[in-house]
Amino acid sequence: MMRPSDIGNPPYVARVEKIESDNRNNVKVRVRWYYRPEESLGGRRQFHGAKELFLSDHYDVQSAKTVEGKCIVHSFKDYTKLENVGAEDYYWRFEYKAATGAFTPDRVAVYCKCEMPYNPDDLMVQCEGCKDWYHPACVGMTIEEAKMLEHFVCFECSEDDFKQFQNGFHASPVSDAKVESKRHKR
Repeated sequence: MMRPSDIGNPPYVARVEKIESDNRNNVKVRVRWYYRPEESLGGRRQFHGAKELFLSDHYDVQSAKTVEGKCIVHSFKDYTKLENVGAEDYYWRFEYKAATGAFTPDRVAVYCKCEMPYNPDDLMVQCEGCKDWYHPACVGMTIEEAKMLEHFVCFECSEDDFKQFQNGFHASPVSDAKVESKRHKR
């Protein structure tokens, strides 16, 4: 965590690449900056999590006196596996080219009927039939209703079950399916 130039802003986040001191004992740190979504070209989008950062190609040398503290920037996959997210936990899933505003990767998987990338801050439920993930609002329920679910079957799968029932075929229940409404596990 690096002190921002404007005291009203949150601290900057950087990865320390190297620590050096000169012959007058001035300690400098070479850093690689993380950008917040609102600092990037295009700004914050709906699927960006509150703790999301972009690993940039922007390097700098700063006085060690600007270091305010330590944080942990996890990979997206590791972040989604955390049991408890602390104030010092952040994640990244994109690299960001500061000069051009380009992202790598330039595409990510999308989920739900809304076809948005996964935001770990948003609750999602998994259909027991097709195994797709859905935002509660996109399937007509509240977050509170979704948290109380023991089982969830999306509209498409329930329609398929109904059609099979009408044709004389009974769909066998999926025995190992489950509702995971805490965190997306993909």
